[in-house]
Amino acid sequence: MMHTLSSIRRFLLLLLTAWTPGLLMAQPDFIRDSLDTYMQRALAQWQVPGAAVCVIQDGQVLAQRGYGVCTLGQSAQVDTNTLFLIGSNTKAFTGTALALLAQEGKCDLDDRVTRWYPGFRMQDPYLTREITLTDILCHRMGLETFQGDFMYWTSDLSAAQVIEKFGQITPLYGFRSKWGYTNAGFVVAGACIEAISGQTWAEYMQNRFFTPLGMTRTRALTQGLSAVPNTATPHTWVRGRLEALPFPDLDNLAPAASIASSVSDMRHWVSALLDSGRYAGQPVLSFEAIKATRVPVSVLGRTRNPYVRTHYALYGLGWELQDYDGWEIVSHTGGVNGFVTSVTLVPEKRLGIIVLTNTDHNGLYEAAKRDLLDACLGLPFRNYHQRYLTSYQRNQQLTARQHQAWQDTVAMNLPPAMPLKMYAGTYSHPIYGKAEVVVQDNHLILNLEHHPREGAVLECLGGNRFRCTYQDPTLGVVVIPFIPGKKTAAGFTLRVADFVEFTTYDFTR
Repeated sequence: MMHTLSSIRRFLLLLLTAWTPGLLMAQPDFIRDSLDTYMQRALAQWQVPGAAVCVIQDGQVLAQRGYGVCTLGQSAQVDTNTLFLIGSNTKAFTGTALALLAQEGKCDLDDRVTRWYPGFRMQDPYLTREITLTDILCHRMGLETFQGDFMYWTSDLSAAQVIEKFGQITPLYGFRSKWGYTNAGFVVAGACIEAISGQTWAEYMQNRFFTPLGMTRTRALTQGLSAVPNTATPHTWVRGRLEALPFPDLDNLAPAASIASSVSDMRHWVSALLDSGRYAGQPVLSFEAIKATRVPVSVLGRTRNPYVRTHYALYGLGWELQDYDGWEIVSHTGGVNGFVTSVTLVPEKRLGIIVLTNTDHNGLYEAAKRDLLDACLGLPFRNYHQRYLTSYQRNQQLTARQHQAWQDTVAMNLPPAMPLKMYAGTYSHPIYGKAEVVVQDNHLILNLEHHPREGAVLECLGGNRFRCTYQDPTLGVVVIPFIPGKKTAAGFTLRVADFVEFTTYDFTR
């Protein structure tokens, strides 16, 4: 949406006036007078259908509001009780659960995984023997970030099969040598919670967190979520336009990513974490367990911010940890098909910020968090929103040009290196399983054993290179090269969008 220069200047002047450094008492004036304008304009610029925001400090709600609509093109408005999938913000619940069980003396965070899940196996017997509960919660098992995620993501695999296939992956790095974000590790954590507590992971979430914290609308699993009233619809970009998606089935990865909640319910969770585990004046969670989740275990690396002093990015048990202008920040983000979210705590300020959105292509969930964080810390307005938006639009333009170049090449009808029937057949990957390539008209169809709803169309770019357009748009549009054999194709390299996984899969006949 375009705005006149004068209107932009008036808006920025209003924000800068509201965010002038000073006493914290000035901050509610910004939230009351300007937050709605900021969010409404940001939703339009980012083309986000709906969002919800909550800011709490010292037990007081400074803001708790919904913006936009639950579903693009429909009238139902987002409110403070609208459910969003929170993605990897689920991990803090799982990490806290194991910390609570440890505080209760039912386990130790240094317990080996095999004590609680005897069937756990890694390729390397040393890893099988040595991996602990802490290792799986802080992503220090030696895997690359997202390594293996495509195999599990919205697949037909059960949680037990996810753990089995995860164990067959060869880590790219040494054990405990490098942080690598590993969703399947939290599935293992969920299995251990079940063994230790005698409850399913979902039951433990309900009984230990949701019920005692008054999180009455929060759901642990995605099954049936689409039928729940007042639930935001997932959205993504498809061929240059925003479209609604079906709700993803993430229950095989539940302890890593499946919780759906609202800003109203998440406020109860964040309030307890900021108040030494108390909710409504009563102790609900062990403060010792909460502190255990914030102990830095893994090093992500050095970090820099163009505006404030920052030094390190670390990771605890389901939480990212860093410094920000001298303050300790405990935070996490979450991204699943159609949703991205952020949860941020400043424990020394007893400050919490929650931002939920219902598209998976926006930086607003992070930019709004940072602009609100600066406001509440009495720092100058940095306009992270515009900085993030400019970068996002630049990347979108580059992506659009690449996709157009591929489309132009497909339109040229360049011949493949061999007749299409020579690419057809059944291929296999030693861990994933089977893939079938069939000829349809003048292109190929790729069918994947464990993703029956997420096949792809393969269109020749000339030679042995094919544009791959997945039926599930969140898997992206990529180029897949085939490996020539003596008479037929001998194999191909499968890749998906970086949003899902960076590493590739080599399928062979």
